[in-house]
Amino acid sequence: MNVLILAAGEFPRKAYPRYLLESADTVVCCDSAVKAALRFGIKPVAVVGDMDSVLNLKQLGFSGEIVRIEEQDDNDLTKAMKYVMEKWPDVEEITILGATGKREAHTLGNLSLLMEYEKQYGFWARGVAVQAVSDYSTSFVVGDTCSLELGEGRAVSLFTCDQSLRVKSEGLQWKLDDVVFDNWWKATLNRATADTVKLTFNHPAPLLIILD
Repeated sequence: MNVLILAAGEFPRKAYPRYLLESADTVVCCDSAVKAALRFGIKPVAVVGDMDSVLNLKQLGFSGEIVRIEEQDDNDLTKAMKYVMEKWPDVEEITILGATGKREAHTLGNLSLLMEYEKQYGFWARGVAVQAVSDYSTSFVVGDTCSLELGEGRAVSLFTCDQSLRVKSEGLQWKLDDVVFDNWWKATLNRATADTVKLTFNHPAPLLIILD
């Protein structure tokens, strides 16, 4: 089973993310993102959030579950993720659209949350594929040593909040072996020099990978 979470950032225009939206088994919307989904002809099973920006959902043609969570400790994306994991604990794939765009603060916050979700749910170890897709990039998290089929020439950037993490790389134009992850730019704008990129971790830790 695959679930798609539609957040209220920039609605995708390109064919690939729209294909993901149309082909998802189940769609869950964050708050006001339900408006865009309904305009596009998608019928979400649920809308999750504090509902501070959505009124009269039935008038918009929404007939799914309304999950109102007023606490402000988590943003609507995290509330939607919690809903998905409680509703479908055996989910195999989660795709997030609309996590980026409009506001840079939301973009940075939402992409960093992918690392928090990895720590909380252990998606990597469980083999659950989680990705955030936009018109410009695909983002996902790995949790330990791995080989990734990225394709030669693919632009790739890497981020982590764990300054103790050290990563040795094979198949990248600029090796990561001496990188200390103490600032966001340290491993950005790299490029794959082979179809397969191998990353060797000194210990398990969430590593965010963004592919252009």
